[in-house]
Amino acid sequence: MLHRIPIETVGPRGAAMAHAVESCIHCGFCLPTCPTYEVLGDEADSPRGRIMLMKEVLEGTLDPAVAAPHIDRCLGCVACQTHCPSGVEYGNLISSYRSLEGSKVHSPGTFAGKLRRKLASLTLPYPKRFSLAMKMGKLGRRLRWVTPKALHPMLDLVPEALPPAEVVPDLSPAIGTERGIVFLHIGCAAQVLRPDITSAAIRVLNQNGISVHVPKAQGCCGALHWHIGDAKNAMKLATINLAAFGNGDEPIITTAAGCGSGMHEYPLMMAGQRNIDLAKRFADRTIDISEYLDRIGIVPPPKVTKLRIAYHDACHLAHAQKVRKPPRNLLKSIPGVELVELQESDLCCGSAGTYNIDQPEIAAQLGKRKIDNVVASQCDIVALGNIGCQIQIEQHLSKAGKAIPVLHTIQILDRAYRQLNPSIT
Repeated sequence: MLHRIPIETVGPRGAAMAHAVESCIHCGFCLPTCPTYEVLGDEADSPRGRIMLMKEVLEGTLDPAVAAPHIDRCLGCVACQTHCPSGVEYGNLISSYRSLEGSKVHSPGTFAGKLRRKLASLTLPYPKRFSLAMKMGKLGRRLRWVTPKALHPMLDLVPEALPPAEVVPDLSPAIGTERGIVFLHIGCAAQVLRPDITSAAIRVLNQNGISVHVPKAQGCCGALHWHIGDAKNAMKLATINLAAFGNGDEPIITTAAGCGSGMHEYPLMMAGQRNIDLAKRFADRTIDISEYLDRIGIVPPPKVTKLRIAYHDACHLAHAQKVRKPPRNLLKSIPGVELVELQESDLCCGSAGTYNIDQPEIAAQLGKRKIDNVVASQCDIVALGNIGCQIQIEQHLSKAGKAIPVLHTIQILDRAYRQLNPSIT
């Protein structure tokens, strides 16, 4: 017998879920914008199809186990929101639905899938653990033949070498006249895989008269747990950040699209909690570094040797946060840069948090599709605003034998200011 999950009883996120379900008019404009529908061609693996599946589960007319594989295959890229004429807030629905407890909304999955997801949840949000996991993964790559096949998708993402760790000061004062004060969220994966992003962000902000505070008590934003339905741990991590960044007025700067999007979702994540007002204030203060710099106006960088830069739109920057022009404006402000547009620039690259671990086959198809467009652009550098995209695109370019640097927008701007060759990684 099927068990109905009344939407009015699913907790404080029920209203957001109901609004999204009721807003959908089933027009189908979302279908060609959905990466999984593009790859699989199945209505059930489209936003419209998933909304219907979730609605039927909540109404008790569909077994959650039937819907679960299709829900699990959703990247959460929310490209559908950008193109929806009815303004369906699909992201609010999918995240809230996945967070339902005791409703069997997730597919049982294979042992391999469960193991990979568990390991990612226990390591990636914690830099020290993640660094150790990367070192063990490097050993696992050498001993691939004796490493469990369940871990091979994770081993494929382990880099040959990790960059040296960089010390992040509590306070980095502005250079010259102080124009503003910000707090910087430094994320988790970037600290291990690309610590230069944080250092570059601080240098560029300082160069533009901004003093930067980096609260030591901060932690992972919680987006990884939130987007796979682990609301309990996501809320724990969010609570740590709410305390670490306080209740001031200063902007909270993010350098990762995924983190910024997750932090903007704190009000939904913390719905019904005592600190909901603080969560709303925190979300209002959060802003991507490209948007912040574009808003205040930057010191013109020195001229660089002519470079063709292709900009990739990270899903959680372009679709979730609606930030498209600012990073492009920053890149075009560098004399000598020719900005070229990628075909399907805002189609997901397949990274999507832990998606390339959870759904490696689909992620690989999207990754290849992305680098085909990168190569076709004949660019010298790929610019972007998210660490996950950076690693995914680098990996697929390497597999294709293409030596095209992939850099965060802020890394390129920093190298221009320091008169270093941005194309050398």
